[in-house]
Amino acid sequence: MATTIHASAIVDEGAQLGDGCRVWHFVHISAGARIGAKCSFGQNVYVGNDVSIGDNVKIQNNVSVYDAVTLEDDVFCGPSMVFTNVYNPRSAVTRKDEYRRTLVKRGATLGANSTIVCGATIGRFAFVGAGAVINRDVPDFALMVGVPARQIGWMSRFGERLELPVASDQPVEAVCPHTGDCYRLAGQQLQLIEP
Repeated sequence: MATTIHASAIVDEGAQLGDGCRVWHFVHISAGARIGAKCSFGQNVYVGNDVSIGDNVKIQNNVSVYDAVTLEDDVFCGPSMVFTNVYNPRSAVTRKDEYRRTLVKRGATLGANSTIVCGATIGRFAFVGAGAVINRDVPDFALMVGVPARQIGWMSRFGERLELPVASDQPVEAVCPHTGDCYRLAGQQLQLIEP
């Protein structure tokens, strides 16, 4: 499957894009970017040089993926969500040697207008609600909302909320209402029970 690049987009020489990517209006992909197959970049997206993006990642309109960000396979970045790479920026102070790395693990969703403060790791299949501000690591499957974000529940791989408390002293289980996948919560860690 061929990659489609709109005429108004800029893909700098040296950028690596996998097969089947779609690059829409006014996108700028920098020379050092490494991008997997079947990714979609909405209008006005920017991708920096020191960025790694896996397969099947969807980045909606008006998102800037700055240097020191890694997005694993199947990540969804909602419209106008924000990444940072300097924790304490000042216009008059150069801090390019102080970038803090951000990792978004496989299958995570970052809702519209959410902000990911640099240095955080977002767990596999985590779900960050619209407008939330993440300023610390997020567990796998966690549902995060608010400013600053707090965990209010758990999400399945399919993106359905699971009927589970945030933490439990005794192991408890829940089933995804859409797929039938079973999940076990022990303490504050959720695991998918493989068949």
